[in-house]
Amino acid sequence: MCMARCCLSMAAGWRAEVLRRCGWTIVLGLLPLVSVFAQSAAPALHIFIAGDSTASEYGPERAPRTGWGQVIGTWFDRNVTVANQAQSGRSSRSFIEQGWLYGIAREIRRGDLLLIQFGHNDEKRSDPSRYTEPQREFPVWLKSYVEFARRVGATPILITPVTRRHFVSGEPVDLHGPYAEAVRALAAREAVALIDLDRLSLAWLRSLGETASTRYFLHVPEQDLTDNTHFQEHGAQAIACLIVDALKRQSLIAAGRIVRDTDCAGNDAEVSPKRPEASVSRVEARRDRGVTQPGPHGGAGTTEALNFFLNEPSPSLVLRKRVLHPGASIGLHKQDRDEIYYVLSGRGRYVLDQTVHAVSAGDALLTRPGSTHAIQQSGDDDLVLLICYPTSPRQ
Repeated sequence: MCMARCCLSMAAGWRAEVLRRCGWTIVLGLLPLVSVFAQSAAPALHIFIAGDSTASEYGPERAPRTGWGQVIGTWFDRNVTVANQAQSGRSSRSFIEQGWLYGIAREIRRGDLLLIQFGHNDEKRSDPSRYTEPQREFPVWLKSYVEFARRVGATPILITPVTRRHFVSGEPVDLHGPYAEAVRALAAREAVALIDLDRLSLAWLRSLGETASTRYFLHVPEQDLTDNTHFQEHGAQAIACLIVDALKRQSLIAAGRIVRDTDCAGNDAEVSPKRPEASVSRVEARRDRGVTQPGPHGGAGTTEALNFFLNEPSPSLVLRKRVLHPGASIGLHKQDRDEIYYVLSGRGRYVLDQTVHAVSAGDALLTRPGSTHAIQQSGDDDLVLLICYPTSPRQ
């Protein structure tokens, strides 16, 4: 293959030779086309995504498979449009060689953002149409996206490939290795904005734990699926949250354009479950706490008293009700204060410090500072929670 021969060249001007001999005139030929469209900048912001199947769109026939690019638009106000051009099975090389970049070239404007995430398919050595050698060839292909965006006046943003779900002895292991490192190195050399999604999503996986994380990836027994690369909607939403939070932290998008919170576990790459020694986060089931008593204060009949977390301190509190409709969830996040969920009705799966609990009406869930937690609605009925937490984090 032409690309394989080019990778072996060490002579000066190697990169220019690659561009000339390996069809890179495709990219260069796009630039005049882009310049025409870039003459009149639109006031609204467009975010373009060039990537692979972890980001791409899926129809209802592929449910519950969901790409992060499919849901990321829900974080932004109506003046932000997400143009998700990510394509399943493409590498940084095949995305260009098959002409998918033309779809972006027709629409991109000055001031827009171009999110670039490849690596999963670049690693496939058995397929020469997609494989790129990580140290030299992969960065060359990626750099073409950077130059393309900058020529238009758009902002390129490199994203390391989202982690695959792979655990060894209970710890998530990075499988992208030199490909993620190549993205980091290119971003540093070319002064390109970087979202290190490989590290962020690895921290997110560590917080979830090996068992709980299966519900976020495409583990669907009904469809005989055990897929540790692609996501269900819960997982796609979590990854999108990490990306939007990184965009906000680096001032790549104005905070005022973001309409959802970005408090998601993993946005701190050092996040890990913490179990305080003196007082631990835990679940108290209704069956364990119910006590039959006569009606209090001289009342008639019998009542059931449920004294949850009776011996815990009780600071100034906020009380809130939240209804999770079928399929809804509260994403994984690290707690900075005491918080109690009380299940009024419905059923759910509660993830607390990597452990999954099936919860239902009458259960109470206490999360202490330093713990991570998330909850997903289960079954056909709404999951209705009463939520209680102090007005200020614990000092």
